[in-house]
Amino acid sequence: MELFHTIPSIDFLGQRRWVMPVTLLFLVAATGSLLWRGLNLGVDFTGGVVLEYAYPAPAELGAVRATLEGGGFHDAVVQHFGSSSDLLVRLPPLAEGQKGALLSDQVTATLVAADPGVELRRVEFVGPQVGAELAQQGLFALAIAMLGIFVYLMFRFEVKFAFGAIAATFHDVVFTVGWFSIFGIEFDLTVLAAVLAVVGYSVNDTVVVFDRIRENFRTMRRGSPEELMNRAVNETLSRTIMTASTVFVVLIALYFFGGKVIHNFALALLIGLLVGTYSSVYIASATALMMGASRETLMPSKRDEELDALP
Repeated sequence: MELFHTIPSIDFLGQRRWVMPVTLLFLVAATGSLLWRGLNLGVDFTGGVVLEYAYPAPAELGAVRATLEGGGFHDAVVQHFGSSSDLLVRLPPLAEGQKGALLSDQVTATLVAADPGVELRRVEFVGPQVGAELAQQGLFALAIAMLGIFVYLMFRFEVKFAFGAIAATFHDVVFTVGWFSIFGIEFDLTVLAAVLAVVGYSVNDTVVVFDRIRENFRTMRRGSPEELMNRAVNETLSRTIMTASTVFVVLIALYFFGGKVIHNFALALLIGLLVGTYSSVYIASATALMMGASRETLMPSKRDEELDALP
């Protein structure tokens, strides 16, 4: 299925002369916010109190949150756990001098007052050290993913294209995480999972464009590298728009109707989808071109041609 009846002729790579400075400006703003303001880390990374409750009947999350807010627990995160009658309540770290047992008693009393059948099943106290370890492991996972992507693309294409893909992926990660920093939105494990998903989406989109670039370099004998790469971006534009639009509709539904638990998860994916589509069109190919990517870098060697000719 094609979105356009004819291949567009938009000069994406020609626009890099003003797109790149604007992109760099936004990246500097996002990086500056991350360095000076940091992230509003959730309970997963900072530690806190986790309480598990059993209700006699399916519990409405909105009503439970309203009950807790009425009791003064404004930062409580409520979600279903296992079934619709089991709830998990997460609270921020204890204040200095505050006792965990007293806090759990207060939360339980607030919930029991609204529904006498509520039963406390489990209480856990997550210390700041555990939260710090989770943050370190999350950064490590992100670094390993980026390294693996670079090595894979270096062997599949060429090092200049690998740098282009990494530049686009780095742009998507910094912009997505920077958005949460600039606006002070809570960053928890679900958001980190969304960032890793954004990495995968961005690389997949970029690889599709790079595959078409390689095909054009090998089959079209006329045209400069910029013209052939620009044609490849236009040839894959229909696929890029349709893929992004389909995912966008799903994420919009999750964002507005998925509930508070996955609200930030869906938001991170929405931001990542938009910047990932932008970077696969404007950043990845432009970076590879500026690094000197040409027809010769992707032409098959004589040994490869001999192997392809074997029966």
